[in-house]
Amino acid sequence: MKTIRTICVILFLVSSFSVLSQTVHITKTGEKYHKKTCRYLKYSHKELSIQQAIQLGYKACKVCKPSVKQNAPEKTTNNNSLTESTAPNPLPSKKTVATQCIGKTKAGKRCKRKTKNANGRCFQH
Repeated sequence: MKTIRTICVILFLVSSFSVLSQTVHITKTGEKYHKKTCRYLKYSHKELSIQQAIQLGYKACKVCKPSVKQNAPEKTTNNNSLTESTAPNPLPSKKTVATQCIGKTKAGKRCKRKTKNANGRCFQH
């Protein structure tokens, strides 16, 4: 009976550790984090822990729904009103602005598509 209990405790600890160290995938231009099997991950993806993704400002994908039990933001009651505690965020947010593609068409004109890629080119160029 004791061996069954110890096995159960060990399995519980291993499963809880895997939730805490869950890895997710992000793309170069996206603002969401995904599971490895998500249909939105195709070519460029980077693997990191779920805590790092949240700290960098990424949100969970609504399709693959990577779950995490994270601590809720601390709320304090002051004079019957709820206010969030403000802590300085040392990491920059992951906001990118779409710019016009720098590629040229066959006619020699500039491409009219918008892109968020770092190289300034759309998916066709």
